[in-house]
Amino acid sequence: MHIREFTEDDRDAVFRLRKVAFNGTKPSGPLLRPGTHGLLAEIDGRVAGVLGIGSYAQFYGGAAVPMGGIGGVAVDGAYRGRGIANALLDAALATMREHGQPLSALYATVPTLYRRRGWERAGVFEWVELPMDRLLTVPKPAELIPSRPAEESDLPALHACYLEVARTIDGMADRRPPRIDVDKVLEMDLVSVLPGPNGLRGYLTAQREPGGDMGRLKVDDLIGVDVEAQLNLLASLASWAGTLEAIDLRITDPATIGFLGSTPMRHSVWTSTWMQRVVDLPAAVAARGWPRLANAAVDLEIIDDHAPWHAGLQRVVVEDGSVRVEPGGTGAVRLHARALGPWFSGAQNTHALRRGGLLEGDPADAVVLDQLTGSSGTPRLADFF
Repeated sequence: MHIREFTEDDRDAVFRLRKVAFNGTKPSGPLLRPGTHGLLAEIDGRVAGVLGIGSYAQFYGGAAVPMGGIGGVAVDGAYRGRGIANALLDAALATMREHGQPLSALYATVPTLYRRRGWERAGVFEWVELPMDRLLTVPKPAELIPSRPAEESDLPALHACYLEVARTIDGMADRRPPRIDVDKVLEMDLVSVLPGPNGLRGYLTAQREPGGDMGRLKVDDLIGVDVEAQLNLLASLASWAGTLEAIDLRITDPATIGFLGSTPMRHSVWTSTWMQRVVDLPAAVAARGWPRLANAAVDLEIIDDHAPWHAGLQRVVVEDGSVRVEPGGTGAVRLHARALGPWFSGAQNTHALRRGGLLEGDPADAVVLDQLTGSSGTPRLADFF
């Protein structure tokens, strides 16, 4: 088996394999898009498997940590059972490290495959259904902020508005170019903005969807930098009463539903879970934002057969407001590769990791790990790849 980065010359072979694997239509356009690269496995000169990597970054502690988004993993049916997907994932770890991506995330249809290589569930991607009768009970905003359709000149301010909110929600992508083209937002059916004194206070993007007697509105982003902006945007959705059956809202900011929406005790939420892997622990820790804690240290032993560059004895050191990982220590706390992703994202504390068989050691020795990532809310993404 030979693994290499694919080129545009591999386009037809890669698209054919993905069409069969995912039961979809043949993709169009170039194989190599800005902000993406990928690997393919060859057996006897034939493409036997492929894997794509997108260049993203996720906010943790307010800092954007570079992340390789894995997608389009496919193996030719004639070559299944030969470890091709595992070999591609092993190669992807080294490739992402070389590209300066200390984190990796993916949406897994077969979690077991990725768990064997160190990925684990670490956050959610969610939509909520808002029936119109519930939406109408949103509190009336104290301040009326007139909205208007977005224009091309609004795009930088729109992205800045998104970043102001997203950097406060762990796991959110920073939607950096070139992998995410902000200009494409104007292709949506509804893009309205709330002007403010220094840019935008909020914006809303949506698509009209068929369904039922009146159809639905699918809201991709409802972003408001303060409570009045959020209430104004919710009120603008309520104005669709009589023309819509319901609104499907992607949960970008959990405050929208948790504090401002009028969802009943039981309501419909569609959840996709994403998995995360720490590719390079010292680099990931150096790139992340952390709370300011008193000086402390925790000695780790990292069990990671597929990323030997950070396996073994490591110390997490909190010193003078900064956090770093350095080699050495006693290995008092053993962390398996699968534990690193949900710990780093804050999705699971050390007690849950211990019960899941992913952490061993005295709970008192691990308390610093919980102090570093605790109370940040459920990690979430609002982008699918």
